[in-house]
Amino acid sequence: MKRDVTSRVVLDVAETADLVFAIAVSSAYASRSETLTATIDDAPVDVTELPDAHGGRLHRLRATPGRLVVEYAATVHGEASPAGADDTELLVYGRPSRYAESDALAPTAGAEFRGVATDRDVLDAVSSWVGTHLHYVSGSSLPTDGAVRTLLGREGVCRDYAHLCIALLRARGIPARLAAVYAPGLTPMDFHAVTEAWIDGAWRVVDATALAPRQSLVRIATGRDAADTAFLNVISGRTELVEVIVTAVVDTLPADDLTELIELR
Repeated sequence: MKRDVTSRVVLDVAETADLVFAIAVSSAYASRSETLTATIDDAPVDVTELPDAHGGRLHRLRATPGRLVVEYAATVHGEASPAGADDTELLVYGRPSRYAESDALAPTAGAEFRGVATDRDVLDAVSSWVGTHLHYVSGSSLPTDGAVRTLLGREGVCRDYAHLCIALLRARGIPARLAAVYAPGLTPMDFHAVTEAWIDGAWRVVDATALAPRQSLVRIATGRDAADTAFLNVISGRTELVEVIVTAVVDTLPADDLTELIELR
């Protein structure tokens, strides 16, 4: 499998800013070629790469006032090895988190999925329930919205779907986490967010939006929720997001059987 991905992020920097980008593909893809550049008013900016959890890679830079453009491109050949987990990670991904309030949603999960027999059945039931109870509406949610607000509003975008799935799964005792990905076949094209759940000794990926085939997803970042996986964090300073352009293509777009257990490779 050959996958080509690009992203372009444009910011107007009003006050010198400390910025961290998560737009590079995971280091788990051993066979890859890539470039990343950053400029302010067409002048090059130094970028520092930092390792993140689960093979993620962060790129940090100091931006002075002006028009900042960060561009990334990668070609990924083949697949990554399956991601494992230790007992500590499974505990971390079983707890409530900033955007996945599994404690608050425990009564809902208990009412909706009581009696579902196996963890795999719970995964299927949660993904289907979220996919059928929410409406995908671009721009409908705020960056601060979590799973509870999404449930109440019954609409959102990919990260909202993922957060609600994660919260409901954790509430049923299944460790779950968010993966930020490039998604060949996604319409409209953008950075994408999906859920991974620990089922039968492996991280199984589900996408309640069903907007892109899971087999061709390319991992960028992995964490408890969007707080760990956002494509941009403004640590200090003031910026305004001007433009985000993302592309992702695969040599052969696969068909996705939603009943099949899939690992993000």
